[in-house]
Amino acid sequence: MHIPPFDNQNKPIVDVDDTTVPLNYFNIVKLTKGEAFTYEVPRYETCIVPATGTVDVNVEGFKADALGGRGEDVWDGEPEGVYVPTAAKAEMVCTSDEAEVFVAGALYEKVLDAFAVRNDELDLVQYGSDETKTHRKIKHILGTKYHGKVGRLLVSELFTVGEGGWSGFPSHKHDTDRLPDETRHDETYNFRFKPNYGSGVQMLQREDGKAGDAYHIVDGSTICLDSGYHPCAVLPGYQMYYFTILGGLSQRSLVQYFQPSHAAQLETIPGIKDMIAKFK
Repeated sequence: MHIPPFDNQNKPIVDVDDTTVPLNYFNIVKLTKGEAFTYEVPRYETCIVPATGTVDVNVEGFKADALGGRGEDVWDGEPEGVYVPTAAKAEMVCTSDEAEVFVAGALYEKVLDAFAVRNDELDLVQYGSDETKTHRKIKHILGTKYHGKVGRLLVSELFTVGEGGWSGFPSHKHDTDRLPDETRHDETYNFRFKPNYGSGVQMLQREDGKAGDAYHIVDGSTICLDSGYHPCAVLPGYQMYYFTILGGLSQRSLVQYFQPSHAAQLETIPGIKDMIAKFK
């Protein structure tokens, strides 16, 4: 499902018990200096990630000051995040002139401890190549490093390297719990482009060998994925970024099932197996 960009007025874009991705939660909060925003999401653990700007965060006494710090856009510096336990009350106060903040969530009943992820504590992966048109960089905010501290939420930022190219290829899916071959993880993306008038395409193929759907994605587009193979691409001459939320049905570690007709491409893309290992 494609949700075109709109002014959500700090209300969830993907709310609890969403009909397409019930395992996910997603909000974009926009604040100006001194403004505060408070939330709590029963049954969902969340993560606060400033897209731009800086906020002070308080999660029931756990404090993380000056979180974020990126300037004009998501290419201007490194991400930071705060893990917010299920149903905990979280407050963010804008300390820059303005801030845009992503709130990512996954369905999870147990209550864990809040913690911050600073820019020197990220899991970083770069793989692919210009020759295979698959060159990209992934910045895992809640990645393998925090596997024992988070329930079922995975949060990352993905960047195409260079201008133009594919992401999420070889095509894969993760819509069915059938270990060891695959896990059920709902997925939500929010896209950005540089320059911001760039655009791309999100493909969604429900069955191997049959025609699927394609969505024209623009700066601010949100994509919700419940099933199917889902590569995406950016137009030549533009860079693409997407904020990624994964929520598992029964476990945190993601097991991707690669589309049989394209699985051989795994052997042609440098570093892709290291990328696969980081989604835990």
